[in-house]
Amino acid sequence: MTEPTETVGRRSRRRPSSADVSHAVFDRTRPYRHLRNPFAPARVFSDDQVAAVHDAALVILETQGMKVLSPDARTRFRDAGAGVEESTQMVRIDRALVAASLAAAPHEITLHAVDPQRHVPLTSPNVAFAVTSGPPNIMDTEHGRRSGTFEDFCNLMKLCQSYEVIHVLGGATEPQDIPVAVRHLEVTRAQLMLTDKVPFIFSRGHAQVADNFELIRLAHGISPEEFRSRPYTYTIINTNSPLQLDIPMADGIIDFALAGQVLIITPFTLAGAMAPVTIAGALTLAHAEFLAGLTLAQIVKPGAPIVYGSFTSNVDMKSGSPAFGTPEYVKAAFGAGQLARFLGLPWRSSNATASNAPDAQAAYESQMSLWGALFGGCNFILHAAGWLESGLTTSYEKFILDIEMLQMFAEVFQPVGAAAPDLALEAVAEVGAGGHFFGCAHTMERYRSAFYAPLVSDWRNAGQWADDGSKTATERASGIWKSDLKRYVAPARDPAIVEALDEYVARRKAQGGAPPVT
Repeated sequence: MTEPTETVGRRSRRRPSSADVSHAVFDRTRPYRHLRNPFAPARVFSDDQVAAVHDAALVILETQGMKVLSPDARTRFRDAGAGVEESTQMVRIDRALVAASLAAAPHEITLHAVDPQRHVPLTSPNVAFAVTSGPPNIMDTEHGRRSGTFEDFCNLMKLCQSYEVIHVLGGATEPQDIPVAVRHLEVTRAQLMLTDKVPFIFSRGHAQVADNFELIRLAHGISPEEFRSRPYTYTIINTNSPLQLDIPMADGIIDFALAGQVLIITPFTLAGAMAPVTIAGALTLAHAEFLAGLTLAQIVKPGAPIVYGSFTSNVDMKSGSPAFGTPEYVKAAFGAGQLARFLGLPWRSSNATASNAPDAQAAYESQMSLWGALFGGCNFILHAAGWLESGLTTSYEKFILDIEMLQMFAEVFQPVGAAAPDLALEAVAEVGAGGHFFGCAHTMERYRSAFYAPLVSDWRNAGQWADDGSKTATERASGIWKSDLKRYVAPARDPAIVEALDEYVARRKAQGGAPPVT
């Protein structure tokens, strides 16, 4: 069979055949594994306005304070010089104590994986993506919405392992077919066995956190002292806005600070509901709550690694429901990034949508969320893949659609060359006026990897698309995740470490595990 050619003027040039294109190899594994954002962060506030927000937050902590439900945390605050009123559980924090705590917090943090090539730096301009975390429900187009199971959790871990653009793990979905007292054991072992990426831990009481720390220590094959010497895992601390810190979250701050593990302190503030209706007011409240959590961590252990967490959006004022991916969400993200940089700390944001299905709304709200986070200078994005229904559901199809978006953003971050071969003067001379570049030497040398090759998008014409079943992006995503699971290969594990993990889990389950603290 002769190669397809096209004659333009007097030149005959080879055009890439369909076989060439279908077997084109697109490998961006290394850049996707270690992402760096080359763009200057967007801003919504002037420097003076950022300083004013910070000062207003300090006023809140000094005059109103935080309600801290944990007696242990209140004692630690009191011993450090904060004003504590036991009858109301209110803790008022002087700005000098906050300033000392900020001075103690490290500005550079690296999460350490079993494989050193998977270490995750969290300082600018680095960017890390973590899977969605914690939804009680799971959804796919074949079975619909249902309670999450351990099989679903494991499937999502396998999908996380399959894509280099996912750097850090998360809670994925709650496996409700496992009793809560032992769920943490099975979930953490699954993270450690099915992937070689940085695991996530929920802060649900001292005993559960201790179990999870021990499993991670065993997976790394290190001593307790080595485990405490650098971060190997992270947790999310959500304050109860407005101005309250509950027992599990306060205990989590204490546990992770003592162990030297990463705390992402994230007030969940919805403007118009549990925060002021203005963006500046909502960010001021969130900033105050973050500073209270950071101060507790540094009281417990100076130098404890802290990430500035933001999750500020608005509500639908007609129904009271949360709204995500809104213009207000984007502006709040830009402002939160400015506040994090004002403090010199890494910043966490999210990929969120209020849509109930993996549809067009889910896609555009998620893309708006990602624009706010990534072009606001975010270093860590939680819920980067799979989030649906305002965080109540994880969707297999949404996971794949999000992967497509994350990879496209990752590709935007790749450098653009402007050396002599990139300027293509020889190609322009070869083609000349009125020609085309399909078959010129410059194109033929580069076409296999010149452009991003989509995971989900279908760029064929309408006839080819119809002949192949007229599948929507969501339908194509359904086929992709199923194929990914069939191709999944677990990372190699030392048999002795596997045995140690299995023995620990079996022993703790036999002892009844550890009920979560509420």
